[in-house]
Amino acid sequence: MSDDAPPQNTAPTLLQRLRDVFTDSIADTEELVRVLRKAQRNKVLDSDALSIIEGALQVADMQVRDIMVPRSQVVTVKASATPQEILPVVIEAQHSRFPVIGDSLDEVLGILLAKDLLPLALDRDLRRFDIKDVMLPATYVPESKRLNVLLKEFRENRNHMAIVIDEYGDLAGVCTIEDVLEQIVGDIADEHDVEDEVFIRPVEGSNHVVKALTPLDEFNSHFGSDFATDDFDTIGGVVLSQFGRIPQRDESIRIGSLLFKVLSADNRQIRLLHVSAAPAADDSADDE
Repeated sequence: MSDDAPPQNTAPTLLQRLRDVFTDSIADTEELVRVLRKAQRNKVLDSDALSIIEGALQVADMQVRDIMVPRSQVVTVKASATPQEILPVVIEAQHSRFPVIGDSLDEVLGILLAKDLLPLALDRDLRRFDIKDVMLPATYVPESKRLNVLLKEFRENRNHMAIVIDEYGDLAGVCTIEDVLEQIVGDIADEHDVEDEVFIRPVEGSNHVVKALTPLDEFNSHFGSDFATDDFDTIGGVVLSQFGRIPQRDESIRIGSLLFKVLSADNRQIRLLHVSAAPAADDSADDE
């Protein structure tokens, strides 16, 4: 071989690095996440791509009840309301979609798009306005529907809001396409999110769904806890410190009198927590 021969390029290609990462057989989602995190450490994936992949995997296991806006926080408009009654509600809430109800909150007749009220600005005879002429049909989903299935239905039907019903057919809450997408890509902030942020949402019984970014003083005030605000700003920081690592979905930890279960997390942070009263400690082991 001639000494003048060009040196061979021994650097592994992206395809080779991917093949090396995925040589092990993958038995379940947890194993897949570990492999993907290994790929991120080996610079095959960047952190943002890994977060999105993990979010997509978690959405397949989450249910609508985990992220819906609960009944008590749903802003509605009545089908019998006049434009003079509807406009202040729309302006104050600053949402893009509103469930239209009949005589009660459980009688959802359709969905009103805020943009469909714009022609009223040019119509001097508001008496001709009938909300039934502009509202869209409502889509109903059970609390137990998987988020990945709901997202597929949103895309296929071109809907952006679903009415969530409980086992009795009553209104349990609402869920939007943005709520689902935020579980994949993280919070989609807009100019109104700071004021309208809801960090703690009650669910069945005394349980709550809590955003990891909930300010610690707000968390303490709501749950009567006394987590020190000197070391951490958010409840997610407290939980992360107790785990000593980034936990995976469905992992639980007891901190004081509260039980924290991870509903959503990626390779960088905890996103969503389920918080409930911790069961009484079992002292039987101490008696043996």
